[in-house]
Amino acid sequence: MSTMAVPDVAVAQVDEGFWTRTRKIGAVLLALGVVATVVFGALATDQQARFTLSETDGGAALEIDGTIGAILFGVIAAASGVALLAGVPKRWLTTLLGVGIVAFVLSFLCWQVSAAPEGRNFMPMVNMVRGTFILALPLIFGALAGVLCERSGVVNVAIEGQLLMGAFSGALFGSLSGSVWVGLVAAAIGGAFISLLLAVFAIRYLVDQVVMGIVLNLLAVGVTGFLYERLMQTDAQKYNSAPRFGTWEIPLLSDIPVLGPALFRSNLFLYLGLLLVLVIHIALFRTRWGLRTRAVGEHPTAADTLGVKVLRVRYRNVLLAGVVAGIGGASYTLALYSFTKNMIGGKGFIALAALIFGRWSPTGALLAALFFGFADQLGTYLGAIGSGIPSQFLAMLPYLATMLAVAGLVGRVRAPAADGKPYIKG
Repeated sequence: MSTMAVPDVAVAQVDEGFWTRTRKIGAVLLALGVVATVVFGALATDQQARFTLSETDGGAALEIDGTIGAILFGVIAAASGVALLAGVPKRWLTTLLGVGIVAFVLSFLCWQVSAAPEGRNFMPMVNMVRGTFILALPLIFGALAGVLCERSGVVNVAIEGQLLMGAFSGALFGSLSGSVWVGLVAAAIGGAFISLLLAVFAIRYLVDQVVMGIVLNLLAVGVTGFLYERLMQTDAQKYNSAPRFGTWEIPLLSDIPVLGPALFRSNLFLYLGLLLVLVIHIALFRTRWGLRTRAVGEHPTAADTLGVKVLRVRYRNVLLAGVVAGIGGASYTLALYSFTKNMIGGKGFIALAALIFGRWSPTGALLAALFFGFADQLGTYLGAIGSGIPSQFLAMLPYLATMLAVAGLVGRVRAPAADGKPYIKG
């Protein structure tokens, strides 16, 4: 009886071994490629899909027949899936996955741009890139706040509240003082205040960190909503008219096609966000502070044995994360909009997803934030050209991209080993 059971087990193991994560992703890419080739190719028109290198329809542009482009890029996406299904070495997974996703998106865009009404059948690449970075900004700051916390062993679900408190504080104190710099400092303090509560309750009193993060988000929504109604709605001129950071143009770099106008004719927050990604990445992986932070996040007991002050490191990094997230919130109210109730609208949770998608790395978080920012900007663009896709679905795009990325593309990732685990000094 036992000898007959062995073949069944062996077959099960062979089946499980065949459908590896690489092959599963390949099957999904193949299906997407077929959909793009057949459906997008059929719906596209023979008009030229124009991708202009300027902010308008004039000037240089990349052009391709809508139908040909939709089919061609669909075939490329399907070919990427076939290559993964064939069992290519695992080191090619990221490259082929990226090629497949980009090809699928380009196939979709060839359909949409070519089918747009006359005069709107073009995509201004400068506006798309600029919009992607602007919409990704709060996600970049929020994800960096998550990196600082979770690399130290503290789960930061309170990113939403930190962003919101930063946006509110920047608007309020910027309006009262008439200074963007005072507003920026106030935003940093507002985000740090939420982080201080997280640190005290999670580190000192050992409250469940996820539950505490949710409570702090609700606290931020309640406090800012109450003060908005009492102050800002009654006298917006005094309490909700903060000055804005202007556009800072970097000579020479701003003349680079597409990327120049989008990246180097922007406000302080974009430059600061990109600089923080670089600084935190170097600090995390190249300095003594970074080594201690990662040690505390992976094995706090061993770090303590070597003389690292575990709780001090966690307090410091959680507060620093609040400062970063608070500045990210100010990117709304000191650069773009007036404050409104709950204006962050779930971006803190998308930033948390970007943190996971980026594998707890500053540069990975940046790329993930840009991915979600592009999905958001794409929805705006499709609405502007009169796409036949329902507006409700377009509004869902960034959240749908978040779910697909985290559930389907991340795969098995490992958070820092001590993430979310309170440390009690023995």
